[in-house]
Amino acid sequence: MYGRDVLSGDWRRPRRGQIPEIPAELDLVVEDAEGRFCGAVVACDKEAVTLEDRCGRRRVFPLSPAGFLLDGRPVTLVRPAAASKGPRRSASGSIAVEGLRARVARESRIYVEGVHDASLVEKIWGHDLRVEGVAVEFLEGVDDLPAIVAEFAPGPERRLGVLVDHLVPGSKESRIAARVSGDHVLVVGHPYVDVWQAVKPAVLGIPAWPDVPRGVPWKEGVITALGWRMDPQEAWRHILGRVGAYTDLEPELLGRVEELIDFVTHPTADTQP
Repeated sequence: MYGRDVLSGDWRRPRRGQIPEIPAELDLVVEDAEGRFCGAVVACDKEAVTLEDRCGRRRVFPLSPAGFLLDGRPVTLVRPAAASKGPRRSASGSIAVEGLRARVARESRIYVEGVHDASLVEKIWGHDLRVEGVAVEFLEGVDDLPAIVAEFAPGPERRLGVLVDHLVPGSKESRIAARVSGDHVLVVGHPYVDVWQAVKPAVLGIPAWPDVPRGVPWKEGVITALGWRMDPQEAWRHILGRVGAYTDLEPELLGRVEELIDFVTHPTADTQP
């Protein structure tokens, strides 16, 4: 009389055509299909959606069919249609220049400590840098910075901005920065041991960056503490892949990069202390 057991089979995979497709609009609250994580949509691309729960923890889920629950019912999240109102924004939050062709590079440059710093700056500020014609190069550390600055020969139309890791009072980095800073050279930095820490922990779904004991290489110590089975390069690709916009970075890095871009693109401006 009643046919087959209505509770048998996989309820998360109803017959074709019965799963509603819902745009993953910002602030939409859903659960994953297993009911293990509930959060609001904070980002969405063509392959995945990022949810943030009420404690600020974030997790990334693929946009799979029937992959989520909305009000207890299975749904398929899809990427929202592009907004037609207002200008498009770059990853840094600036107004994107449509049809951009990179201008000829200025003589001024921005130097960062390593390839990880350079790739993060490129991901968030790459559009802005191409608009302004500013190239970013990496130093492999700051020990040789005085010689590099001397070889660069900065001047009024050839400014040099340098981003330094762990630039805190009394550090080796602060002493080197004091030696090279001047009217045409601006050295700024963030307080973190490594640029990895400039990524907000919640973006990676961790409560905080772990403390690494003295004498232990910082990156390797972090990987061990977090239980990641990967080498530093794989770990960095994992971290960088979770970063989508300036909101995923700590203010201590954001302000310093913006300061450097302003310094090298306004050669007539007075150097700020």
